[in-house]
Amino acid sequence: MSFTEADAIALLVTLKLAFVSTLILLFVGTPLAWWLSRSKWRFKFLIEALVALPLVLPPTVLGFYLLIGLSPSGPIGSLSSSMGFGSLAFSFSGLVIGSVIYSMPFVVQPLQDGFRSVGVRPLEAAAVLRASPVDRFFTIAVPMAKPAFVTASVLGFAHTLGEFGVVLMIGGNIPGETQVVSIAIYDHVEMLDYAKAHFLSGILLLLSFLILTLVYRNRGFKVMTS
Repeated sequence: MSFTEADAIALLVTLKLAFVSTLILLFVGTPLAWWLSRSKWRFKFLIEALVALPLVLPPTVLGFYLLIGLSPSGPIGSLSSSMGFGSLAFSFSGLVIGSVIYSMPFVVQPLQDGFRSVGVRPLEAAAVLRASPVDRFFTIAVPMAKPAFVTASVLGFAHTLGEFGVVLMIGGNIPGETQVVSIAIYDHVEMLDYAKAHFLSGILLLLSFLILTLVYRNRGFKVMTS
């Protein structure tokens, strides 16, 4: 059984999508998780529910509404077209947007728990020493929440690897641009080429196992050093 060029390209697109999405998730999710862990706003639960929505919403439902929003006639797609960026639907950029939204809870929730575990005493002690809020965040909160950052990064990356419904709805199946491994596996199964489907599935299975091993090893290290 040969590993075709199309399969290799689909794997590269998948890894690129997971890497880019994870970076954006960390950039966006870190301040959001910090705010959620510290805010006393009485309606904060609405934001938490919105972030966690992809956990319970069927991927095809989320993908459908994203497709509507990213299409040339949708609010985001029309704005993108008017700014000269072209249509976001059925493009790699659209896949990134969908992946960021779909994997958001897998990054925000571990970070929120990590920041909450820091407590208030270390931050209050730093404030007494006249450290600014920014200094307190980067010198106290971030280092103490390092295990949470590892968990959030790994889970966000791993969750993106296995996406199917969302990416199929908003990206279609364009080889070299929006065709990811999960869609390539589906194509092989449709063509009854189970050998290639087994091979690609095995790659995702191995990657997922290794990634989850990092998560649980990180948790075990945290317990031993706490």
